[in-house]
Amino acid sequence: MEFSLKSGSLATLKTGCLVVGIHDNGALSPAAAVLDKASKGAIKRFLAKGDLDGKLGQMAILHGVDGIAAERVLLLGMGMADKLDALALRKALIPAAKTVSATGAKDVVFSVHDLESFMLDDYWFSRHAVEAIDYALYRYDATKSTKEKPRALKKVALHRKASSQASTGLAHGTAIAHGIAFTRELANLPPNICTPTYLASEAKKLAKGQKKLSVKVLEESDMEKLGMGSLLGVSRGSRQPAKLIAFEYTGGKKGEKPHALVGKGLTFDAGGISIKPGPGMDEMKFDMCGGASVFGAIKALVELDLPINVVGVVPASENLPDGDANKPGDIVTSMSGQTIEILNTDAEGRLILCDALTWTERNYKPKTCIDIATLTGACVIALGSQAAGLLSNDDELAESLLEASQKTADRAWRLPLWAEYDEQLKSNFADMANIGGREAGTITAACFLARYTKTMRWAHLDIAGVAYKTGAEKGATGRPVSLLVQHLIEQ
Repeated sequence: MEFSLKSGSLATLKTGCLVVGIHDNGALSPAAAVLDKASKGAIKRFLAKGDLDGKLGQMAILHGVDGIAAERVLLLGMGMADKLDALALRKALIPAAKTVSATGAKDVVFSVHDLESFMLDDYWFSRHAVEAIDYALYRYDATKSTKEKPRALKKVALHRKASSQASTGLAHGTAIAHGIAFTRELANLPPNICTPTYLASEAKKLAKGQKKLSVKVLEESDMEKLGMGSLLGVSRGSRQPAKLIAFEYTGGKKGEKPHALVGKGLTFDAGGISIKPGPGMDEMKFDMCGGASVFGAIKALVELDLPINVVGVVPASENLPDGDANKPGDIVTSMSGQTIEILNTDAEGRLILCDALTWTERNYKPKTCIDIATLTGACVIALGSQAAGLLSNDDELAESLLEASQKTADRAWRLPLWAEYDEQLKSNFADMANIGGREAGTITAACFLARYTKTMRWAHLDIAGVAYKTGAEKGATGRPVSLLVQHLIEQ
């Protein structure tokens, strides 16, 4: 999709569709008032019929309105004028973009940011609008035999006066939207296609021809030499070989320590010997969403050409039951030398992450390290689908991520990482167990990872509740790419 900024008289703009806001109780936004005047009251006459009263997300399309050059006018409910924040904007624009896409309009102009009371400046309006609209227009059809008819809509413009803020927001939003779409596409692919080997090949494609981006892939033989017994223990039950994928983006000064993103890449998780229930198991293809978000963030960084050094590490594996798979009671030795008693083979994400974190620390000595993982069902119970769980050993890093989450409406919520929780990981037979019991499952999982990150400024994002949707809207969301890229922009 092509995004741009457009200015000029609304009434004379020639476009397939012009979107303007209507507020609670039918109050006209300034843009709608301009069109009402040009059409000699046509907007108010329509609203008087009672079909739309301005509640957030309500819509109505008017065709061929006299005095207005646009082929269609979409009246979009924007709710209360003084409550227009980023979340409200997204809730309005996503269904609006889908509605416009279903028409025959070849282009659309959105004019919904024309209030002094709007909580977003030009930068954030442009960025949120682009991300929301692109999210709405994403379609998955990679594995469908009958492709959807190509949409007529090719161009999206935001009606704004030219400004550096608006232009930067548009550029950032476009790059991040591309990263989000890439993350969603990888995560939505079926697990018989999106294997660890497939992810490695996609990483190499992403780096091809890029001067500032390179990729290295460690094979199981490499991991064995490095002593990654924890990661390799997870992959033992699968015929698909594990891969450790490492992006190196060098946009900053030569020799400057990088920021590290480490994403869980379980391309399918059946639970291993501790097998999951059958219903909903298909959704375990989404267990690589943490790794996919690293791919998306790296893609956005390349497009933005940010002056920063970043490494993206993705341990990729499957977790399946097999005669050679990990068993409850097994003890494995991680790359760090610490031993782990496997009490539940379905707590495998932390087992591949701990070796990836050790490898990242030893190879890159990063300034900061953020791991991203669909790690625990407990996080879904605690925070639902609204916020990712955030745990960290560094208050400054945690605050930076929380601030980025607020700005991007890609929410996170910090949970404690107290030493008392670490006691739950005690084992009679190894340095630690891989689970800590039913209580505080999200926190004890982070406590496990914290044992491998003591020398780093580290944060953990548990995205189990936000990385994908179930039910009729089943599919990956692309979170938390926007949060991650915003954090890196601010670094």
